[in-house]
Amino acid sequence: MKMRIGLLGTGPWAARTHAPALAAHPGVEFAGVWGRRPEAAAELAAAFGTTAYDDEEDLFESCDAIAFALPPDVQSPLALRAASTGRHLLLDKPVATTVETARQVADVADRGGAASVVFCTLRFAEPTARWIDEQAAAGGWFLGEAHWLGSLFAPGSASAYAASPWRREKGGLWDVGPHVLSAYLPILGDVTEVTAARGPADTHHLVLRHTSGASSTATLTLSAPPEVAEAAMTLYGERGRVELPRWDGAVDAYGRAIDALIEAARTEKPHPCDAHFGARLTEILAQAEAQVTGSSA
Repeated sequence: MKMRIGLLGTGPWAARTHAPALAAHPGVEFAGVWGRRPEAAAELAAAFGTTAYDDEEDLFESCDAIAFALPPDVQSPLALRAASTGRHLLLDKPVATTVETARQVADVADRGGAASVVFCTLRFAEPTARWIDEQAAAGGWFLGEAHWLGSLFAPGSASAYAASPWRREKGGLWDVGPHVLSAYLPILGDVTEVTAARGPADTHHLVLRHTSGASSTATLTLSAPPEVAEAAMTLYGERGRVELPRWDGAVDAYGRAIDALIEAARTEKPHPCDAHFGARLTEILAQAEAQVTGSSA
């Protein structure tokens, strides 16, 4: 039997990635779309042959699982409501930007018997997912260096995501930071120490210590000049150095995340990139943000 999955969100990410993957997946019945703008929900639903819902609770009732394409602090309260009714969760990163809320999502999913997967692209795009598994198995790493230089907010940017209010507010730390951490943690181990500093515009520099004893760095921004925009990670260890491979195709990666959710729901075995992992990413990013702003995490 196919898993009935509904989609919350109607923005560019939903239209370009989530909806196409849900509509094309052989194991899914794309059950419907809800959005904060009803007209956008109607347009997206019509484009992919499904139903637009005016009330998210009605969509929950018609689904086994809910996929989210919403800002993190809009996503998290809706995820709490969906999980409390036992709906499985296909979350976007970050799960939330506050530690308490991110932990609540994971805990409520557990209590409701809901499987969860957080869509961190590097963990599901085939070339990078395989690379992460290979490096985690190899071990012996001494140092990681990463930079994710997005040009979303560079002068003249025509990106559809540049108008995103939450990205404007939280910047590269919260938007692309989860990608880097989602690769570092399975390879180098959990983070035990965080040091953070600000750079130009929204740029953040992180220095991390891991349970394996390795250290790593990450430079994260959405404001880099387009001429230098790239995402890269290099590991240094006993066998020399290895670099993160290139990847493409967010729709294919999202299809693999759907596979992971279906498997986790079927087996009742948590996926490594579940809501608890998502909450851990929020904890690390909140700690880094607190160091820079002088607030408490």
